Amino acid sequence: MTATVATHVNGAPVYFDHGGHHHPPNSTMLGFWLYLMSDCLIFAVLFAVYAVLGRNYAAGPSGADLFDLNLVAINTALLLFSSITYGFAMIGMQARRKAQVLGWLAVTGLLGLGFLAIELYEFHHLIHEGAGPGRSAFLSSFFTLVGTHGLHVTFGSIWLVTLMFQVNRHGLTAPNRRRLMCLSMFWHFLDVVWIGVFTFVYLMGSM
Repeated sequence: MTATVATHVNGAPVYFDHGGHHHPPNSTMLGFWLYLMSDCLIFAVLFAVYAVLGRNYAAGPSGADLFDLNLVAINTALLLFSSITYGFAMIGMQARRKAQVLGWLAVTGLLGLGFLAIELYEFHHLIHEGAGPGRSAFLSSFFTLVGTHGLHVTFGSIWLVTLMFQVNRHGLTAPNRRRLMCLSMFWHFLDVVWIGVFTFVYLMGSM
């Protein structure tokens, strides 16, 4: 096992292993920003594909025929409110109130699960109506874009539950605070992407 020794430079902890290599605490944040940029590229490609194929209905139903904007608006509200509740969890983290952090994380997780439940219901309904991803290029690109976002919310929810266990067991340690900040960026990023999906796919597709 590699031993680590902590020292402080300008008040910030820097960790050294037995070989003298240092691990600055901000390296995790930099790496996560790079990951988010790569995720931006993935969604940019999916949006571009939808822009090209989104009107190819193959004599099948269009978005105006399929989309329930009232249901999508509820789903959008759930995800946006989950971003607000996660913000409250970050406020609790800054105040070092573990119970407050865990409480708001739980609310955020429930809102995220509600979002996923409605999305799965929508997918099930479309497939039941014969509008599955193989029906047309429009539906293929729709299921790919929205489904990829849903997978991100799923993984984010799993990450959130894992962090709740870690915070409950170990408290608001420096590593857990960094993980909470990374998940915060990820969760808000998913909100921004969903606003694009809601506007570009659902609203414009219903016109």
